[in-house]
Amino acid sequence: MTGRLPKLSFGRRLFGGSLLLFALLLSSVTSDAVDIIANRGVSPNTLSLASARAIFGMRQVKWPDGTAIRVFVLPDDHPTHGAVCKERLNLFPYQLRQSWDRLVYSGMAQAPSEASSEEELMNRVAATPGAIGYVRKVRANDPVKIINIE
Repeated sequence: MTGRLPKLSFGRRLFGGSLLLFALLLSSVTSDAVDIIANRGVSPNTLSLASARAIFGMRQVKWPDGTAIRVFVLPDDHPTHGAVCKERLNLFPYQLRQSWDRLVYSGMAQAPSEASSEEELMNRVAATPGAIGYVRKVRANDPVKIINIE
C-alpha cells in the first residue's frame, strides 16, 4: 500500500463537484426560507436561538419591556410550520407540539393561537400587540417586522 488515493475519472469528479454545488445551492436557498415576524410595536429586532425556542415553546411569556407575548402558528401539517421548526428553531414539529401539550395539560400555559393560512397569520400578528409568528417571505409593504435569529 502506497498511501496514495486512487485517481478518479473525470466523470466521477464532475459528478461529485456537481453534487456538492447542488447541495450548497439548496442549503443557501432554504436556510432563510422562513421569516420570523412580529408586530411592529415589539421592541427587539433580534433574538437568540434560545429565546426564539423559549417563545415558540411557550416558556417565555413577556418581551423584555414587559409586554405579553402572543404566539401565532400554522397547523402542524402546514409546510411552513415544518420549515420554521426545522430551519429556524432546530426542532422537529412534534417536539414543539409535545412542549405545548405538556404545558397546556399541566395548566402552566395556553396553546399558541392557530391561523389557517399565512395571510391570516400575518394579519393577526400585525393587529395584535406583542405578537410573533412566521411566514415564508415578508414583502417590503407588509405590516409586520422581521425578527432575526442569531
